[in-house]
Amino acid sequence: MSDQATLIQLLRDRSLQTGDFVLASGRRSSYYIDARPTTMSAQGQKVIGRLGLAAIRQAGWRPEAVGGLTMGADPVAYAIASASTDAPPAIDAFSVRKAAKDHGAKRRIEGNFSPGMPVVVVEDVITSGQSALQAIDAVTAEGGKVLGVLSVVDRLQGGRELLESAGIIVVVLTTTHDLGL
Repeated sequence: MSDQATLIQLLRDRSLQTGDFVLASGRRSSYYIDARPTTMSAQGQKVIGRLGLAAIRQAGWRPEAVGGLTMGADPVAYAIASASTDAPPAIDAFSVRKAAKDHGAKRRIEGNFSPGMPVVVVEDVITSGQSALQAIDAVTAEGGKVLGVLSVVDRLQGGRELLESAGIIVVVLTTTHDLGL
């Protein structure tokens, strides 16, 4: 089975739920994609790392790091960073907090990030695009250069279009159509 087919099957088996849900965007939905059981699984890490790294390279991006809003983006970033060690150049990972800590170094961005660094913002699921925009705002406020956004799943509910209308290139690994929705 291809990595793409494996990812789709993992998402269907582990992450797709049906019922009545209110999404982070505030919208109601008859299905919910909790990507974490997939992105945090051993097999999910392997295929997301390979597919994500391939997509980044196919887009022509040369990031020094990948990351996004904690917690959904974290396993995606770690998978890509890990996969990059087998196919240099290596790409590091970072996490963006929703708010800066009020103690210690008081950082909003943790991990391998510094001003001027070219990065790709990653997401587990894009719905409205607001989470990606929050991460982009945090990265650019700290002097990072966002090359684009990569998401494991696009719910096809306007998030990608919102980001693209702001001049941000978006690459997705799967869509809800791929999941049969």
